[in-house]
Amino acid sequence: MTQRTAACSCGQLSITVEGEPLGTGVCHCLACQRRTGSVFATLAAFPKPWTVTGNATAYVRSGDQGGTFTFYFCPHCGSTVFHTEHGVEGFVMVAVGAFADPAFPPPQDSVYDCRRHSWVTLPANLVVFDKDTQ
Repeated sequence: MTQRTAACSCGQLSITVEGEPLGTGVCHCLACQRRTGSVFATLAAFPKPWTVTGNATAYVRSGDQGGTFTFYFCPHCGSTVFHTEHGVEGFVMVAVGAFADPAFPPPQDSVYDCRRHSWVTLPANLVVFDKDTQ
């Protein structure tokens, strides 16, 4: 079975997941833009089991659709590595960039297209949602 490890910039915080992602997507919501410092976030969902190594600081926020998310980031370098959604058990969302793997599977969907920067071009086969899919 494939094992992947995603890590923060300084390497202090990491998460190891198994298997292929359940799905990969991009989010253009303003909260993800602010959280990542980029114009969108790219995330991959993985089922249990996963293993976290190192210390994380948590930040909890509510989404536009009412979901509550806990983001885990490195207290030393500030990199967000993964997050979970309250009430949705059994999987973790990992920041694709934290894998530092250019061969990582591409996204299948894009949410909050209504907030996508006009100059961002998406792959042709992506399923696009104007807002969140919840």
